[in-house]
Amino acid sequence: MMKPTRPTVLSRWRAPSARPAAASGLDSAFTLIEVLLALAICGIVLAAINSVFVTAVRLRDKTTAAVDEALPMAQAMEVIRRDLKGVAGPRGFLAGDFKCDGQSMGSTMGLSASGNGLDFYSTTGVITEGEPWGDVQEVFYQLMPATERRQSAGMDLVRYVNRNLLATVSQTPQPQVLLSDVQSVDFECYDGFEWRNSWDTSLSDTNLPAAVRITIYQATPRDEVGIKPEPVALVIPLTTLTLTNLAQSASSTGGTR
Repeated sequence: MMKPTRPTVLSRWRAPSARPAAASGLDSAFTLIEVLLALAICGIVLAAINSVFVTAVRLRDKTTAAVDEALPMAQAMEVIRRDLKGVAGPRGFLAGDFKCDGQSMGSTMGLSASGNGLDFYSTTGVITEGEPWGDVQEVFYQLMPATERRQSAGMDLVRYVNRNLLATVSQTPQPQVLLSDVQSVDFECYDGFEWRNSWDTSLSDTNLPAAVRITIYQATPRDEVGIKPEPVALVIPLTTLTLTNLAQSASSTGGTR
């Protein structure tokens, strides 16, 4: 006789429990506070980088403006220095008088200037196809009214150059504007003891001065009322040649012993 079997009892089905994150090897997710904290840190870093970048751009602009403002003055000073370094004596071939704030300056160029200016001969001429003359040229510096008065706050320091010294008819050269916005310019000559405001080898001065000092006073810009720029001075020593009557006296007396 067969024994009765127990009825099969179905056990309740249970979902498998999730494994711990550490056991599964997966990283845990960020919380909202952690995300907000990371965004705040990134914002602070970006703000610091932006401030550094803006400061660098402003510094670059100020440096560029300062260089652009000082460049015309430096170029003008270099041209004047070069001309005076090559100055020719008043008694040489194709060389005339040295005049500083004198009369009849620039007369050989067809100009009638007197007063504040500097007229001399220099060996800085460049021989070209259009100007096949020697290296000696006449240079004349003068302060003239600005060509664009509405935009300029001062006057223009101009440079005239006479290349053809053997021309039978004087031709007025075109002015070369070296520097704008100039209030005044002082030309002074040093005689070995003191600075003088005038020098003229066609009159009492027979030789070149020992040095020339040029002081440029710039005009105050119209948009910077009350700010007066500092004057810029340039001192150029000259190579002088002293002329005496020693040779003439020696020749007339039969020589010296």
